[in-house]
This record gives sequence, C-alpha cells and structure tokens, in this order.
Amino acid sequence: MLQLNYSGLDLECGTDEAGRGCLAGPVTAAAVILPTHFKNQILNDSKQLSEKKRDSLLPIIEAEALCFSYTHIYQEEIDTINILNASILAMQKSIAKLQPAPEFIIVDGNKFKPYKNIPHETIIKGDGKFLSIAAASVLAKTYRDKYMNTIHEEFPMYNWKQNKGYPTKEHREAIRKYGITKYHRKSFKLLPSQLALEV
Repeated sequence: MLQLNYSGLDLECGTDEAGRGCLAGPVTAAAVILPTHFKNQILNDSKQLSEKKRDSLLPIIEAEALCFSYTHIYQEEIDTINILNASILAMQKSIAKLQPAPEFIIVDGNKFKPYKNIPHETIIKGDGKFLSIAAASVLAKTYRDKYMNTIHEEFPMYNWKQNKGYPTKEHREAIRKYGITKYHRKSFKLLPSQLALEV
C-alpha cells in the first residue's frame, strides 16, 4: 500500500496533473488532503488503474478526503504561458481552493513553484508512492476525461472519447484530414511534419 504522509503534518496535501502530453483540451490538476486514518488498498497512480477502478475510487476519495479540488487550464492559456507553467498553475489554483489550507504540499514530479509560504516537496513518481498524490492523480484524470468526453460530442472525428486528446496515430490522422479545432493546442507540434498543417 502507498504511504499516507511525507511531512508528518496532519494537513498535508498531494497534488498532480493530467493531460500534459495531449494535443487538445486542458491540462487538469487536483489537490487532496486526506484524513490521518485514511486507508485504501486499490488507490494507486491513475495510470496504473483501469477507467472502471478510477471511476469507483472517485466517490470514495471525495467522500473521505478532508478537502479536494480540481482546476482545468485551457488550451488558450497553455499556448500563452506554455505547458509546464500551465501545469503548475493548475496545481496552485487547486491548492488555493482547499479548505482548510494545507500546512505542507507534496507534488508529483520534479517541477513546482513555491505557493504562498507553504513548504513543499517534489517527488518523482510520487503518484505511485503517496496516497494523497495518487488521489489527486485519480481526480485530475477522471475530471479531465469527463471534459474530453463532452467535447468529443462536438468533434467526434478526432475520437477524443477514446484517446482523450493524446497524440495517437488516429488523432494525428484526423488532424491531417480535418485540420485543427478550437480545442487544439496551437503551440504543440500537432503533426510530425508541420508542413501538412494549415492553421
């Protein structure tokens, strides 16, 4: 089972994002503070879990967490401030919504910017080590997937319901065939040869 706490402080929040490598849609982050007695045998890095397991964990995390939140940063802002800054901004906006505010922040990965004066630690592969980061990864992934399923209805030819905006062969073929939508990240290399893409 994953560890519950890194800092030894009760109000420790875990944060993670989903959708960094996608060609379309937002980058979504979540932040979660779990109670000191929280236990769950199934909870893990969202990438290790099936969609069915993530969907079953979502209400458990939301019911048992002391507090949680999530934030979408959309493609226009990603194109303006770049994906790394957008990912960090999504995490910080999620942390800002937590009530009570955290005493310590643990972040999946190795990049973060100090938030207010709350101490933080970046943890590589943290979503496979700490329950609160894993919980944040499940929320971020699930809420982002729901959003991609919704915009799929508007542009079904890209099959976002299936690929969630990631650069699959099928997604790239659709871009080649139909061009791009308002949901695509224009700052990303959308096709291997940019020549084929007329913006």
